This record gives sequence, C-alpha cells and structure tokens, in this order.
Amino acid sequence: MSEEKKIGVVPLIGLIIGAIVGAGIFNLMKEMANTASVGVTILGWTITGVGMGSLALCMQNLSSKRPDLNAGIFSYAQEGFGDYMGFNSVWGYWVSVIIGNVAYGTLFFSALSYFFPIFGNGQNIASIIGASVVLWIINYLIIRGLDKVTLLNTIVMIAKLVPIILFIICVLFAFNNHIFFHDFWGIKGQSHPLDNILVQLKGTVLSTVWVFIGVEGAVVFSGRAKHKNDVGKATVLGFGAVALIYAMVTVLSFGVMSRSQLQNLPNPAMGYVLESIIGKPGAIIINLGVIITIFGAWISNTLLAEEVAYQAGMRQLFPQIFTKENKNKMPISSTFITNLLVQILLLSFLFTDQAYSLLSKLSSATILLSYFCVALYQLKFTWQNRQYNQRIKNLIIGAICILYFIWLIYASGIFYFLLTVLCIFLGSGMFIYVKYHNKQKIFQLFELVIFIGISLISIYSLFKLLK
Repeated sequence: MSEEKKIGVVPLIGLIIGAIVGAGIFNLMKEMANTASVGVTILGWTITGVGMGSLALCMQNLSSKRPDLNAGIFSYAQEGFGDYMGFNSVWGYWVSVIIGNVAYGTLFFSALSYFFPIFGNGQNIASIIGASVVLWIINYLIIRGLDKVTLLNTIVMIAKLVPIILFIICVLFAFNNHIFFHDFWGIKGQSHPLDNILVQLKGTVLSTVWVFIGVEGAVVFSGRAKHKNDVGKATVLGFGAVALIYAMVTVLSFGVMSRSQLQNLPNPAMGYVLESIIGKPGAIIINLGVIITIFGAWISNTLLAEEVAYQAGMRQLFPQIFTKENKNKMPISSTFITNLLVQILLLSFLFTDQAYSLLSKLSSATILLSYFCVALYQLKFTWQNRQYNQRIKNLIIGAICILYFIWLIYASGIFYFLLTVLCIFLGSGMFIYVKYHNKQKIFQLFELVIFIGISLISIYSLFKLLK
C-alpha cells in the first residue's frame, strides 16, 4: 500500500473513538440502571477502567515489541498458541462485530422514530428496510477507499462528540445530590446487602464491555499504519478519552433521575434525560447525535470486521476469497460477506423486542476470547523475553488483564458462555475446510484436545439451550 494511503495517528485515534463511542453511550445510563445502583455503577466502572485499561496497555506493549504481528488482534493468539486458537480468536471477533452492527441497526431507527414514527421501536419491517439501505450505503463508502472513509469517520467523530459534551455540561448544572445519594448502593430493604451488591456488579459486566468494543481498532489496522509506534499511542489515548466520557455520562445521569426513572426510559435514554433538563430541544439534539454517532460507529465497526476477515484470509485462517481486493486496494469480498451476514441477522428484529439488549450482550461475550488471548500472549511473550525493559511491570499488567477477563467470563453467566463456545464450535468447520483446502495438517495434538473439549461443551450447550 502506498504511503499516502496509510493511516496516521489522528485517523487511528478517530477509528478507535469512532468504533468505541457508538450506539451504546446513548443508552448506557438505562442499561446500567437496569442492573445496578449508582454506587455499584461507580464500582463497576472502576473495575472496567482497570481491566480494559490493562488490555490497552497490553496492546500498546505488544504493538511496540512485535510490530511484525500486524495482521490484527488475532495475530497474537496465532503466534502464541497456534493456528486453531488464532482462528477462534478472529472468528469470535468477527462474529462479535457483525452482531454489534445488527444491534446498531435497531438503535439507529429507534432514534429516527422520534422524527418519523413509522419506524416504531426500531425493530419493525420499516426499520429492517431502512437498516438494509444504510448497510449497503456504508458498503459502498468503504469500498471506495480507506483514505476517504477514515477522513469521513474523523469528521463524524467530531460531530458526534458535540451533543455528548453538551449533555455532560447540562447534567452537571442539573445535578441533584439528594437524587444521587438516595439508596446509593441499592440495598435498602435487602436482607443480604453484600450478596445484592455482588449480583448488581455482575450485571454491569457485559454492558461495560460492549461499549469498549473497538479499543483494539488501531491494532487491527496496524498493518496499514504510517508509523508502528502510532498504534500504541492511539490505543492508550483513545481508551483514556472514552473511559472518562463514559463514566461521566453514566454516573452523572443518576444525579438527574432516579434509578427507577432511568430504567423506564425509552431508547435512546440520553435524549430523555436531556429533555428533562432543557425540554424538547434536548431530545431532538440527542436523537440527531445518535443518528450521526451510529452512522460513524457502523462505518468503523464494518472497517474492523472486514479488515480482520481480510487479514485472516492473508494468514490462511479464512478462505482465500476474503483476500480479494478492488482497484482501491479495499477487500471487496470481505466487506461484502460481512455486510451480507449483517443483512441476514437484521431479520432478528422480527423475533424479539429486546434485540438491542440481547445482541449487545452477545457481542460482548463472543469477543472475550480475542481479548483474553491478547493478555495470555502478553504474559507468554514477556516471560520468554527477559532482555526487555519493564519486564515485571508488563507481567503485572498481563496478570491483571487475565484476572479481569476471568471475572468477566464468570460474571457474564453460563448462558452467554455456552453461546460463545457454541459459536466457536460452528466456526471450526471453516477452519477445517481451509486447512484441508490448503493441504495442511488440520490439528496439532494440543489443538485436537482443545477442539474435542469445545465439541463436548457445545453438545452440552445445545442440550441446555434446547431444553
């Protein structure tokens, strides 16, 4: 790729913020209120900040120490633990981003319904048709060229931060201490308060992970970055900015409305919080912000999905068709297949009125393996290479990250764990096909053991889910 087509540090930060600050932020106060009080929400954000922050630091360290692993986030899993784990990492990541784009579709048209009631709750026939049109417009924009679409994404990033900053300023002025500190821990009338706090804390897990999906954006595009050290800078700067915004938006909302009021708000909740402060213009501003934001996040996430699938094809983990490029050097087949799957999944709007909440949590669950493998490789690489500076520091960061993701897997619950394993099992068919097609040995011995374990858990998963 020519130098002018490569991505600088500002567009890399834009990709991260564009991918992270998506639909989730406009509904985050409602999602958190559904599971936790303000005190537990603050505790949840603290844990998430440490955990996801350690992941960002792991990616910063690995991108500087191993700039040759520029095939995206899954390349750490492949390098450290073999082709099958590399495939599982990229498959889980790809599926996660695809599911996330479907979730964006429902919130996009839920916001539009404020102006055009025909879209209802964002999950009817009109919404499916509308989401399909937007989906293929995004497909067209992407295949025109990476330089053009990253410029558009940076403009959208700036535009969508304006209503969010306005929201933060307004809730600061409207903040009410009495509302904020009323039943701070959500344990009034509870016979086992500590148990209740733990239940609340577990409930915050998938909501907080969902809104941080995209933190790896710079790593995914590391192969297209102008300077390799820009990848680590963009990752840490993007994460820090977004973490601060998320915490303020969520926590301050509890000082404007009670937990029960936040729970019962329509989507997008941020609009109705602002409407309670400055009237109808508040809802209009936020709903316009939602539309702009989701459009930008939809672009960013599609870029992430098509790029990891393209890179997986280049590393012979996905079929060769994913590596086909057009004259603009964009992976046209990978982009088309990604969006075709999103199109099919848009039909889920017809089967559940909780599409956004369900899909966002499932998206969070399926990406955990990819993140977990980054932390594992951080430990393995740092342990094996004693000559590098700050070795103890990087071992501690990796250990914290691993503990955090073990907590996430535990706290997310058995339902999402079983769905994730089942998803990985279904993807294994593609891995076997690619290995067979390329006349390569399908499994090493340790990979065969892992595959058998995944198969057995998947059989159990089907039994439990169909029971």
